[in-house]
Amino acid sequence: MASPAVWMIVLVLAASIYCRIDPWKKGSMVDFPGFQTYAVQQPSSAELVAVGIRDSEDLLQKSELRFNRQVQGPESIIFDSLGRGPYTGVADGRVLFWDGNVWQEFAVTSTNRSDVCEPKSNPMSYLEYEHICGRPLGIRFHKRTGDLYIADAYYGILKVGPEGGLATPITTEAEGVPFKFTNDLDVDDQGNIFFTDSSSVYQRKNFMQLIFTAEPSGRLLKYSPVTKETTVLVDHLQFPNGVSLSKDGSFLVFCELMLGRLSRYWLKGEKAGTRESFAVLPGFPDNVRTNKEGHFWVALHCRRSFVNKIMSIFPRLRKFFLSLPVPAKYHFYVTCGKPHGVIIKYDADGNMMQILEDRAGKVVKLVSEVEERDGQLWIGSVLMPFIAVYRLNP
Repeated sequence: MASPAVWMIVLVLAASIYCRIDPWKKGSMVDFPGFQTYAVQQPSSAELVAVGIRDSEDLLQKSELRFNRQVQGPESIIFDSLGRGPYTGVADGRVLFWDGNVWQEFAVTSTNRSDVCEPKSNPMSYLEYEHICGRPLGIRFHKRTGDLYIADAYYGILKVGPEGGLATPITTEAEGVPFKFTNDLDVDDQGNIFFTDSSSVYQRKNFMQLIFTAEPSGRLLKYSPVTKETTVLVDHLQFPNGVSLSKDGSFLVFCELMLGRLSRYWLKGEKAGTRESFAVLPGFPDNVRTNKEGHFWVALHCRRSFVNKIMSIFPRLRKFFLSLPVPAKYHFYVTCGKPHGVIIKYDADGNMMQILEDRAGKVVKLVSEVEERDGQLWIGSVLMPFIAVYRLNP
């Protein structure tokens, strides 16, 4: 009879072979056999101390959940110039409009819609069909024309008139490189569109793989309605997403998810065309929005942790774990921890003004965007089936 040591060797060898060949294709990177992982710059200890503030009262737990199961994955939320809405893009590829009684279809981005775009149980159920149905993420109204501009993850930047309908493509590539993951946008008074393409390698349906690898092909871009050209403002970014113009239009702020940072890009003045750090965040951001006072609300999916710090510093270690036959959702849980909600307000100089949390994730979690309107925060999530509303200074 074999000794315990022999059985242990056999077991280790069997486990090694299983992990090596992944016969049931359970690994998170099976569709990307030549994938690479990249180091992520970490903030200094002083910067981390400065962002260690927490909401000890978990004020986001006072939020009201609205439209539960009526909207799947409402990432971006907006109201039109007449105060109607909200409007939001959802996981089945439509932009919806709340008319005060029911949700109405306002716009679509894809001409290829079919039965696969019909309602499903949760936002993640649509992932494999997003390239067919479309996936509207950032949405913005042009204040003068009333046109709605849409950043669709698969179909680029599009526009639809005030009456809605099928959106018209505006731009799908820049400097010869097609958009792979169009994410968010903002529009100035002249109709210039500033937007992000999160990756030139991974599509939106592979957003977890983009997070795991920290692949650095993201771009901040500008489309000019005068020249009809799209130019790259900043490249080699690690998962850029939210973007929002300052109140006076002199600069914009954009999110860098992997770095956990807001960056400022100057549009006017002596610094025009330059980029600088705006704020180091306590976690990993999605979208950022400017309120009437010129302050910036940023939504965080989750906070920093010791695990994601180690994985960020040592990409080879990350690559080893990603090579194991472990499904993507478990890597995501290890990276992000228990789903919870964090939103923060910064002033125009990048100073933290307010932080709101639901650390237990009892009510609000995995926040994607915060839109302030009439003393309330409208809170969207690309992964949740509802909109949360928090009343400021109740």
